[in-house]
Amino acid sequence: MTCPLIANLDTVRVTRVDSCGRPVCGLDNGFVFDCLASVAMNPNVEEGEDVTYRAANGRQCGFKRGCPSFNGYDVEINFFSVSPEFLEITTGNPVVYDFAGNPVGYDDCSLQCNSGFALELWAEVLGEDVCAADGGGDGAWIYFLLPWVTNGQLGDLEVGSEAVTLQLTGATRSGGGWGVGPYDVVATDAAGTAGPLLTPLGANCHRRIQLTTIAPPEPVCEYTPVTGGLCLAS
Repeated sequence: MTCPLIANLDTVRVTRVDSCGRPVCGLDNGFVFDCLASVAMNPNVEEGEDVTYRAANGRQCGFKRGCPSFNGYDVEINFFSVSPEFLEITTGNPVVYDFAGNPVGYDDCSLQCNSGFALELWAEVLGEDVCAADGGGDGAWIYFLLPWVTNGQLGDLEVGSEAVTLQLTGATRSGGGWGVGPYDVVATDAAGTAGPLLTPLGANCHRRIQLTTIAPPEPVCEYTPVTGGLCLAS
């Protein structure tokens, strides 16, 4: 497949990371859902300063274009489902529980700038060759990974007669300790055996986009465990 066409956004997973951008292993550190409208990843670029060499007579002797600085992506997630687990992982603010210990609410307290999360997206791929001729595999997806998103905060909320859409914003950071990740997201051999990323992101990278034939996880709208991959070696 040389020219995959991206269709609709299928599934989203967020994973808690620590203050150094490393995945936090445990039973309540992931969340998978599909009830959302869109995810925007807007480049944050600081324009470079141009240098002009101009003679006393006004003639331009030379010109050097300034090199822009890439600060990362400003992330906007527009979603419909008010899940306490999702909001707790992405903002660092506490969940409210009922008498049986089930998450039933969420407190807005303060901006938790030392918290963070990884964001994974799967978008369906269109094409005649997305399914293998031998009958193996279930299709193909474009896989997006933003391994370190910080400063998560919930935007304006208006409850009225129309459908309510919530917005969560954040900003990516480079580096971190995601490595090849704690999940099986790509094929590791010709048989389609699922495994972690084959190579980690570089130290200066904010995002990875790649084709995968491994299906996304099922949305369950509750905490999901982070126990595979690097967690097995810890």
